[in-house]
Amino acid sequence: MSKFIIQGNKKLKGAITTNTSKNAAVALLCASLLNKGTTELMDFPRIEETQRIIEVLTSLGVKFKWLKEHHLKIMPPSKINLNNLNEEAACKTRIIILLAGALIHEFSSFKLPKAGGCSLGKRSVRPHFFALESFGIKCASAKNYYSFSKNKLHPADNLVLYESGDTVTENSLLAAAKIKGKTVIKFASANYQVQDMCYFLQKLGVKISGVGATTLIVEGLGSIKKNIKYYLTEDPIESMFFISLAATTKSSITIKRCPIDFLELELLKLDKMGFKYKILKRYKAKNNHGNLVDLKTFPSRLKALDDKIYGRPYPGLNIDNLPFFVPIATQAKGRTFIHDWAFENRAIYFIEFNKLGAKVTLNDQHRCYIDGVTPLKAAEVICPPALRPGAVLIVGMLAAQGVSVLRNIYSIERGYENLSERLKQLGAGIIKEKD
Repeated sequence: MSKFIIQGNKKLKGAITTNTSKNAAVALLCASLLNKGTTELMDFPRIEETQRIIEVLTSLGVKFKWLKEHHLKIMPPSKINLNNLNEEAACKTRIIILLAGALIHEFSSFKLPKAGGCSLGKRSVRPHFFALESFGIKCASAKNYYSFSKNKLHPADNLVLYESGDTVTENSLLAAAKIKGKTVIKFASANYQVQDMCYFLQKLGVKISGVGATTLIVEGLGSIKKNIKYYLTEDPIESMFFISLAATTKSSITIKRCPIDFLELELLKLDKMGFKYKILKRYKAKNNHGNLVDLKTFPSRLKALDDKIYGRPYPGLNIDNLPFFVPIATQAKGRTFIHDWAFENRAIYFIEFNKLGAKVTLNDQHRCYIDGVTPLKAAEVICPPALRPGAVLIVGMLAAQGVSVLRNIYSIERGYENLSERLKQLGAGIIKEKD
């Protein structure tokens, strides 16, 4: 385990560049199993979460080669071997469920270990089962594993998703991509990682219409063998991390390559809270799909919103961006009401801010009040076993007076690459050490 030692209460300055998306990267690793040709993923994030999936796929016989630091070449085996599946790596990430939609094209039956990832409460796989059953897949859950089997696959001409989830939409896309015929997916997620998967599958030759909407029409292929290169687009959740950091520390920084289509509502809420920023430049992502901006922040006097702040499926405020309003709210005059309805346990982690001197009142496992403005003070805290609640504590500690220690930071390193070194570029006082 490692820890961060953080010297807070420093005004930050300079520029930082948003990295590409963790959630898209792990999904495209799973999607690469559909391709019998070679897949090259550019601007690929080298983080703990992607490394776990690489370990799993390596155990299946997939070959990987780093052509450059963030340029990954994926070479499929002639035959996937499930006998040596790396269960230790698989159990550390919830995204392992996406292998179901990819592997069903290769095997008549198989098992996957039960998923891990963030500890955020009950995260049901039933939506995945209901979706996959629409393609003729039998799904079952046992104590330690999920099982999947098929007789004959068929397209799903009217697949209504049980919930508008990112991974369930992706699993449906993976199943539909290699089944000849037309699949219609309704109540689909239109979130950034889903769009990235759609563009990736289009690169493989799969016809998909409705990208960015809640109904997707997929014309599946019987087989896929194509050598492709694909640029991942930037991560709006990482952009929001730096936006939250600037707002909480009252710093003027430039955040480059922000995927603006997935940040507009967050920025509108912040604008109404008094946050000042300016868009310096607009341009396309390297994959020619994403819309990016360079954004400059300014020190701002913040006030609480009268209305509650809550996450929703896109185009609502991103559910993963909601926690970044917690440190901001500690520095906003008045009472902020945050409703984290999607996860049973995530809001409970927000009271960790009270160790930093914040005034967070937990109403129940989904809702809390945050009273501001409160001066934050240094503390020693064990990082929650969840990525975003851990990341927001870094924001709070960088705004706090004194030296803080955040221990057991693996959950943060699942999603952020070289975070301490990148923060130092902004003048942050942060050191990573072995614990």
